[in-house]
Amino acid sequence: MQSEKSCPIIAKHIRVALVGQPNVGKSMLINSVADAHLHVGNFSGVTVDKTEILFDYNDYKFNVVDLPGTYAFTDYTIEERVTHDYLCAEDYDIIVNVVDSTNLEKNLQLTAELLTMNKKVVIALNMSDEAKKEGIEIDEKYMSELLGVPCIKVSAATKEGIEELIAAVISEFENPKKDPKLIFSEAVEEEIETIVHYLQKHKYEAKNSYRNIAINLLKNNKKTYERIHNNPIWTELQPIVIEASKHIELHHDSDDMKEAFAQEYASFNRGIITEVVKQEVKKEKKTLTQQIDSVLIHPIFGIPIFLFFMWGLFQLTFELGSIPMDYIDGFFGWLGDVVGSSIPNDDIRSLVVDGIIAGVGAVVLFVPNIVILFIGIALLESTGYMSRVAFLLDGFFHKFGLHGQSFIPLVTGFGCSIPAYMSARILKNDRDRLLTLFIIGFMSCGARLPVYVLFAGAFFSEEMAGNVLFAIYITGALLGLIAAKVLKLTAFKGVDEPFVMEMPKYRLPSFKLIWHTVVTKTYMYLKKAGTFIAGASMLVWFLSNYPHNLELKQTYETKIQKAHAQEQKDILANEFAQKHLEQSYLGSIGKFSEPFFEPLGLDWKMSVALQTGLAAKEVVVSTLGVLYSLGSDVDEENSSLANIIKNEIPFASAVAFIVVIMIYLPCLAASIVFTREAGGIKYFFYLLAFTSITAYVMAFIAYRVALLF
Repeated sequence: MQSEKSCPIIAKHIRVALVGQPNVGKSMLINSVADAHLHVGNFSGVTVDKTEILFDYNDYKFNVVDLPGTYAFTDYTIEERVTHDYLCAEDYDIIVNVVDSTNLEKNLQLTAELLTMNKKVVIALNMSDEAKKEGIEIDEKYMSELLGVPCIKVSAATKEGIEELIAAVISEFENPKKDPKLIFSEAVEEEIETIVHYLQKHKYEAKNSYRNIAINLLKNNKKTYERIHNNPIWTELQPIVIEASKHIELHHDSDDMKEAFAQEYASFNRGIITEVVKQEVKKEKKTLTQQIDSVLIHPIFGIPIFLFFMWGLFQLTFELGSIPMDYIDGFFGWLGDVVGSSIPNDDIRSLVVDGIIAGVGAVVLFVPNIVILFIGIALLESTGYMSRVAFLLDGFFHKFGLHGQSFIPLVTGFGCSIPAYMSARILKNDRDRLLTLFIIGFMSCGARLPVYVLFAGAFFSEEMAGNVLFAIYITGALLGLIAAKVLKLTAFKGVDEPFVMEMPKYRLPSFKLIWHTVVTKTYMYLKKAGTFIAGASMLVWFLSNYPHNLELKQTYETKIQKAHAQEQKDILANEFAQKHLEQSYLGSIGKFSEPFFEPLGLDWKMSVALQTGLAAKEVVVSTLGVLYSLGSDVDEENSSLANIIKNEIPFASAVAFIVVIMIYLPCLAASIVFTREAGGIKYFFYLLAFTSITAYVMAFIAYRVALLF
C-alpha cells in the first residue's frame, strides 16, 4: 500500500499598513520583529521611501508597509499625501496604528481619523516602558472597549508585547470586522445619519462605508467629492450636504469644517484620555471650570443640584407658558366662530370647527410651554452643564441598565416625545438605543401637562399645585428607570457599553445656536405632531358624533325652545351632549371597556377619555368636559370642571387615572416616529403591550394604596 501524504498547509497572507505620527518609534518597532526581511523602495511618482516587512509567523505570511509619518489624515505635504493616498486607494487588510504612550492625546488625533475608515484597526501603544517611568498608567483593556478596536501595550526598545501585537493582528484578520466606537457630538451624528440614510435609500455603490463617505463629504474631502460628483444622486445630495455643513458650523461657531471636525476629534480624545490614563501630577491651583465642577458634579450634591435646576425650569415652563395660552386659546376660539359662521351645514361645520381647528389649536396651545422648555434645555447644553449631568448620572443610569448618553433623549422627552425618539440616534449600540426608546414615554411630555394641571388644581391648593406637578414628573421618570431595569434583566440582556463624553469648559451660551435649536425643534413639533393630531381629532370627532339619534335631538330641541332662562338652556344643551355621546360609537366603546377599567376605580367616562388620549393627550381634557356635561369649550383651568372632578371622582380614582396618563402609550404621532426609529412595526406592538400592562399594574397598585388614605 502506498502511504498517504499529508496535504501541505497553505499560508494565509496578511497585508498590514503601519501608520503613525512622526517619532512614535515605528522603525524601531519594525526592527524588533524577529527574522524580519526589510525591503526599501520608492512610492510610485515620489521620492519618499517605503519600507516593507516580509516575515512568517506560524501559518501566516505578513507583508507590512511602513507608511511615512503623518500628524493628521491630510494631504498637505508629500509624506501626508503618500500615506493618505495609500490608505484610501491601496489593497490591505489591517491598519496597525503606532502611538506614543507618553503623548497619547496628541497621537490620538490621527487615530480618531483612522477609525472613520472602513478598515480593521489595531492600536500599538508603543513606548509603554517610558510611560511607566513617567508615572503614566494606561488601561489598555478599557481603552479597547471604549474604541472598539484592540489596544496592545508594546515597547520597541525592550521588545515587550510584540507577540501579543502579532496575535491581535491575526485575531482581527480572522474575525469579522466590527465598527469602531468613534462617536461625534449629537449635531454631527445627526447629519451623518441623514447622509447615510440618503445613500442607503439610493443604494449607492462604494468600497468605503456609507458612514465614511458621509464624514468625508462633511470634511470637504476632494477625492470623495470627485467620485460622487458625476453620479446622478449628487443633484439631490448636494443641498443635503450644504445644509448639514451649515448646521455643524453653527454648533461649532466656525466657518471651517476641518476646524469643526478637529474640535470633534479633540473632544473625543480628551474623553478617552480622561477614562484610561492616570498620571501622578503635582497639585496645581484649580481652574475656574474645576472649581465650578467641584460643586455641580459633586458625588453627593451634584444630583440634588441638577434636580433643583430642573424644578426651576419646570416652574418657569408652567408659570410663563400659561401667560400666552389664554390668547392662543382665544384666537382659535375666534377662528372657530368666524369659520363656523360661514358654513351652513351642521356636520361639516362641526367637523371643521370641533375637529380640525380644535385639533390644531390643541397642539399650538402648548407651543409656549414647549418653547420655554427647549430654551431651558438649550441653555443647559450650550453652557456645557448638560454634558456634566450625563457624566454625573452615568453611574446612576448604569444601575438601571441605561447608557449615560440616554440622559439626552430622556430629558428631551419632557418637552415632546417626537424629537426625543429622534435624538436617541446618538446611541450607537442597538440594544441601548432600543431600551432608551422604550423608556422615553415615561418622561411626561408637554401634551400631558393640561391633564396634570387640571387634576392638581382640583385636589390641591394653588400653592401646592406646582410642587405636585414636579412630583408627577419625577415619579414618571423614576418609574421609567425601574422599567428600564426590568427590561435590562429580561428583553435587553447584555454587557453594558462603556461611556465617554467630553467635559468641555464652561462658556457663555450662544444666542444664535439657541435660536436655531429652538426654532428647528418647535417647527418639527408643529409639523410632525400638528398635522397628525388634526387627523386624529377628526377621527375622535366622528366617533363622538355618530350615529345621530334624531329622536333624542328633536326631544331636546323642543325642551330647549320651551326653556326661558339661558342658564336652563345651557344645562339642557349639555345634558343632550352627554346623552348623545353615550349613544355614539365612542360612548359604546366606553361602556364596553368599563368592566376592564373598573378594578382601577375608573368609570366609563374616564375610560373614554383615556382612549381618546391615544390619539392625542391634549384632547383628554376636552373629552372630560363633554362627558361631564360642560361642553367641549373647557380647558384645564376651567374651575367648574375642576370642581366637578373633585366632587364626582374619588381621590383614589384620580390617582389611578394620572398614573395611566403618565405611563401608557404616547400619542399616535409619537408612536409612528417610535416605530420608524425602532426599526419595524413589531416594536410598536411590543411598546403597546409593555406600556399597557405597566400602566394597568401600576394604576391598580396606586389605586389600592390611595384607598388606604
